[in-house]
Amino acid sequence: MTLTRRAALTKTAGSFLILPAGLARGYAANQRLNIGVIGLAGMGGGDAATFHKLGENVAALCDVDSAVLEKRGAQYPKAARYTDFRKMMEKEKLDGVSIATPDHLHAYISILAMKRGLHVYCQKPLCQTVHEARVMARVAAETKVTTQMGTQTSADARNLRQTELIQSGALGEITEIHLATDRPVWPQGYDRPAGEETAPSSLDWDLWLGPAAARPFQSKWPKDHPVYRPESWKRFIYQKDPELPVYHPFTWRGWVEFGSGAVGDIAPHSMNVIFLALDLGAPSAVEVVETSGMRREMYPEWSVVRWEWPQRGVHPPLKIYWYDGGQVPPEAITGGGRGGLVWIGTKGSLPQGRGPFRGQKTEPYPTPPERNWGREEVHKDWVTAVKAGKPAPCHFGYAGPFTEAYQLANVSLRVGHRIEWDPLAFRVTNCREANQYLTREYRRGWDLRDVAGPV
Repeated sequence: MTLTRRAALTKTAGSFLILPAGLARGYAANQRLNIGVIGLAGMGGGDAATFHKLGENVAALCDVDSAVLEKRGAQYPKAARYTDFRKMMEKEKLDGVSIATPDHLHAYISILAMKRGLHVYCQKPLCQTVHEARVMARVAAETKVTTQMGTQTSADARNLRQTELIQSGALGEITEIHLATDRPVWPQGYDRPAGEETAPSSLDWDLWLGPAAARPFQSKWPKDHPVYRPESWKRFIYQKDPELPVYHPFTWRGWVEFGSGAVGDIAPHSMNVIFLALDLGAPSAVEVVETSGMRREMYPEWSVVRWEWPQRGVHPPLKIYWYDGGQVPPEAITGGGRGGLVWIGTKGSLPQGRGPFRGQKTEPYPTPPERNWGREEVHKDWVTAVKAGKPAPCHFGYAGPFTEAYQLANVSLRVGHRIEWDPLAFRVTNCREANQYLTREYRRGWDLRDVAGPV
């Protein structure tokens, strides 16, 4: 049985998910929100700057690296500073928090905040596991706070126009989608380098690990490691740096314990328009088509994955193909280009990225009427929703099922073959081994039950 997202959201929390009927109190339109920003390197710094530009009060800053905290704190001299988000939530009078930590901390921090009645803006991916996505959506519904997964595509004008076109029926029924990505742009597909180091005095390594099992700190990949071979090195965002970090900052994304690999990084952006346009629910199956193979602690260097949906009411079966690590769709699909996002329908096809693709219709389709989506920019939309006491566009009731779907690809990668999914029973039906990867092991003191209650 396959549920559409809309149908799934009408089910009870015990069987699937529930959308909040009403949200917490609203605010005056000109009232400034007191926001605590957790995780300040990279996207977190950008989040703080955006909320500040919107006129909101960046009231508190938190980062486990005191050097990052000091640098960012200089930009917001009135903001309180913390290295532990738990202390920040206890001591500060906040309206909401913005979370931009590594993936493995998203669920714990978000749930703790929601249980405290704080509105939550959480960077993508929403969380690290299928189970965490289910729990986060449930807690958001129970607490009725305003939530938003931070993916810029939720308000991207091109995506909204694309959604209008697909829903207008110009391409007929969508039966197949091909999505080529440029990820990973960090080291992935390797074994952990040997050795250990003392973490810098500025970094609280134990707090950085959070729910993950203890492991020794390592700063840079050894110069003689295969990670530096030219065909890999040229893809990394750190290619201008003579040395690559092992974990901190940013290169944690490829590690199973801390990140969600290429899928978790970019699917929340690139697949968002697909879920929005087709109102997709849970897939029935996910299969690894090709891959370089999982390492014991890292996601593969490259992968081709396929999601499957059976017939959904009047809609025919659907397949979505994913390509990362330099893999591209067949030339028959792309016409020699890399593909981007390619929709294939019963009446025609559309390359969103670099087409055209051979033998398909390429002239412009009739432009459907533009809808008033009520969306401007992902941070602003969350702030507006908080003040109005209404759901934000990418609230956890939407982002939760969406995250479950793309994180199932990582479950498939970890077992190396096809998995068949029953969302109501919350289990993989054809592979008992796969079910252990729906969740993760939490270090003592970091279990979700400590903050969410029975899960």
